[in-house]
Amino acid sequence: MKSTGAQPIVVTMGEPAGIGGELVLKAWLARKKWQTPCFFVVDDPSRLQRLASSLDWNVPIVAIENPQNAIDAFSSALPVLTQELPGSSTPGDPDAANAPAVIESIREATSLVMAGRASAVVTNPINKKVLYETGFTFPGHTEFLAEIAGSKSRPVMMLVCPNLKVIPVTIHLPLIDAIRSLNRNQIVTTVEIAADALVRDFGIERPHFAIAALNPHGGEGGYLGKEEIDEIAPAVAELKARGLSVSGPTPADTLFHEYARQTYDAAICMYHDQALLPAKTIDFSNGVNVTLGLPFVRTSPDHGTAFEIAGTGVADETSFVSALSIAYQIVERRIGYNPHSLQESTVTQHV
Repeated sequence: MKSTGAQPIVVTMGEPAGIGGELVLKAWLARKKWQTPCFFVVDDPSRLQRLASSLDWNVPIVAIENPQNAIDAFSSALPVLTQELPGSSTPGDPDAANAPAVIESIREATSLVMAGRASAVVTNPINKKVLYETGFTFPGHTEFLAEIAGSKSRPVMMLVCPNLKVIPVTIHLPLIDAIRSLNRNQIVTTVEIAADALVRDFGIERPHFAIAALNPHGGEGGYLGKEEIDEIAPAVAELKARGLSVSGPTPADTLFHEYARQTYDAAICMYHDQALLPAKTIDFSNGVNVTLGLPFVRTSPDHGTAFEIAGTGVADETSFVSALSIAYQIVERRIGYNPHSLQESTVTQHV
């Protein structure tokens, strides 16, 4: 078992009817195989015990009173900080009565990491539709975490897999709104936040960013759209003037093939699916969502609740374990981070 600084990682429950509970149980069962860092989950212990029993998995569950208890408990039992569920937790059948508990799990995890009682947050997938129906007003996890943290900078989503890092400038917006809202300042801010993170959290001394075009063929000189001329190219010029290593705008259909991926450290995409489609196609199982611009480390598996397979035990825990591992690596790098002692680095696609 790896020790992450002095504190364990905190994991949120996610949607109780989804696969989050199974991922937690599987990660604990395979803790020696994966060298999983110490973690605990904010969840309902009885829910997890019922789930483990239904799958015939031998996972002892221990309710803890504070995060420090997890360190001693983890080797022999799954530590759970209790967040009771008022509704049912039938796999594949979400119950809106549980929405407040799901939200509170996220709040509690965030409070613990901001207080220094946990080293990082790994969030399990939520069902936003259920949360929206009970008054949740945030487009997604990313924006909600930034609000809780009182973050002064705009949160930035980065999807990481062993062969690619992608960052969308606009995140959880309808496509038509994403295009309308895209502007030079958004692009510049996103790249600046990403550059700081890649240096500090991923050990890349001078990261190079490939900036994607928005329109087909990069807009064809304005005949297929003028966003490249009006917003994206000026942003690239400004970033270069600020000393950052960037190129583009490059048509997105030529940005993600094997050779192209060797030429940059991260691709900056203009909207959500432009970034997530290549990442999930190249390596769906290992994809991890890393939120940049927060005052703490947050990662998440790069998939949803998977209601169709919830409760069957077949959910692949690889992305969840990767989220734990990347969170651990970032925390360790921050502990030892010295901006004056980074060794010279080259373009790399690996965490």
